[in-house]
Amino acid sequence: MSVRVLCVAAAVACLLSSCAGRSQTESGSLATSFAPAKGISSPKKAEADSPVALTPVAWGRFNNPGSLSGRTLTASSLSDLKLADKEVVLTFDDGPMPKKTEKILSILDEYDVKATFLMVGQMAKAHPEIARKVVNAGHTIGSHTYRHADLQHLSFDAAVAEIEKGRDAVTSVTHEDAGFFRFPYLADTSRLRQWIASNGMVVLDVQVDSKDYFGVSPAAVATRTMNSLRAHGKGIILLHDIHARTAAMLPALLTQLSAEGYKVVRLRHSNSSMMMAWLN
Repeated sequence: MSVRVLCVAAAVACLLSSCAGRSQTESGSLATSFAPAKGISSPKKAEADSPVALTPVAWGRFNNPGSLSGRTLTASSLSDLKLADKEVVLTFDDGPMPKKTEKILSILDEYDVKATFLMVGQMAKAHPEIARKVVNAGHTIGSHTYRHADLQHLSFDAAVAEIEKGRDAVTSVTHEDAGFFRFPYLADTSRLRQWIASNGMVVLDVQVDSKDYFGVSPAAVATRTMNSLRAHGKGIILLHDIHARTAAMLPALLTQLSAEGYKVVRLRHSNSSMMMAWLN
């Protein structure tokens, strides 16, 4: 066996030994808790609690996190939300939440990607300084009603009032129009969708649900998300910035997205684009 081969083998053994010796915490990267994959083509079906199949390049943080950042997509209607293969949109619901949202902002900044935060009106009013941090970091905002109500269980007028109150609360706190909207529990009606569109908002549906609201390990969340994304090939990913497990698994998820050639698309509402043009 050549000296070169022995050196490579020793380096790999050292890396794996280092990974095995690290403890997994909710606040740290989970990259080291995932088993390396032999390849990324035709992945085997995994159980919900199986480790994400990380490729060798994703064992650690990659050297060029900027490679994950994709284009900016400006939307004024649902029909504008057209993603190409290997394009994803990161969305975070239910915040802002102290420590959790700020941790997620730090990770997104490290990987140089932008997300869309669908804020609950009550949460934005309770934590205005964090809501403004989201905007100041260059992320996109939207609303998620005022109190996270199930709109299917309200009268039409009550549901409209809940939507309007939520949008107004987020806008007043951030000084940015909350042009995007997501239905709590994804519980929509055709009549409400029509009303939202006629009032200049764009509904964000979901193609990849991380289900990070279940009481499972961060690794299970990352596994579920990647398996669903591989099946779809692209799409809007639903996450929540109120859970520690989401912040814990996010570095590994972003690393794996880059390893498999995905790009994170930044959403902008056309109202924001017009506002920026006016200010300039």
